Amino acid sequence: MKRSTIVSLVVLGGLVLLAYFVLQRPGEQSRTGDDQDYLVDYDSAAISRMEVTSGNGHVVIEKIDGIWTITNPIKYPAADFLVVRAVGTGRTIPLKSVVSTNPSKQGLFQVDSTAMLVRFYEGATEKAVFRVGKATTSFSETYVRAEGSDEVFIAEGILGSIFDRKSADWRDKGIYTTPRENLTAVRFSYGDTAFSVTKHDTVWMVDDEPIGEPTSFIASLSDFDTQNFIDTVITKLPALTAVIQVDDVVIRFHYDLPTKTYVVQRAGTDQLFSVTVWKAKQLLLRKEDFLKMKRT
Repeated sequence: MKRSTIVSLVVLGGLVLLAYFVLQRPGEQSRTGDDQDYLVDYDSAAISRMEVTSGNGHVVIEKIDGIWTITNPIKYPAADFLVVRAVGTGRTIPLKSVVSTNPSKQGLFQVDSTAMLVRFYEGATEKAVFRVGKATTSFSETYVRAEGSDEVFIAEGILGSIFDRKSADWRDKGIYTTPRENLTAVRFSYGDTAFSVTKHDTVWMVDDEPIGEPTSFIASLSDFDTQNFIDTVITKLPALTAVIQVDDVVIRFHYDLPTKTYVVQRAGTDQLFSVTVWKAKQLLLRKEDFLKMKRT
């Protein structure tokens, strides 16, 4: 055997031994998570409260009369699909391996006492609490740790994007939502000009003139949401530009020249919304715009 080959084998053997001893150091064992498939365990259908504490603040979301509602730092309906996804994800965080059991290394994985903390409650009983750390170098996994445990796991998925949100990001951004088939009569008011768009059987009309189906308009109005909430006190709203009424729902549009956005308010509520000009234009059509939609 050549000397170079012998040297290579000796070096390789040394590296293997070194790796073995490193992995056997207290608090740094590497093993699979087969004996603990999921980080925490709870009945997701029974969860009634979720708390997330992170750099984005402390957010509390509770199920009130069957509706997920933000109760801290502001009381407002939550985006149901976001909360349902978070509750479901927390219950099924799949673990791949333990990377550390050494408390002094928790900061390295950003799962120490300053890390994002997620709590789930069933009534007044806390059912699960864990820390969500940074993403791994693969950017498809996340470091996690159950509160009270020193074991730091690699978990599948980018969990930060699911739990780490500002309170505004948890809020229901809907201004008006309804199934498209429910939209059969809409009234528009622009100053002293008003007209109606209605559906008679299968024919759409602008006042008494038939038009083609206003497909794009219907799609925009049936799922009309905001980009941003306006929570600051506005003593005087910008001039009223237009009013759209659907059944008993009245939506007012005020154009704010300094910000070049629309301040939108649904009558009967104090909440104000900020809507871009582009988004508002999908709804603020004039009579002549509808008349261009000739029947085919």
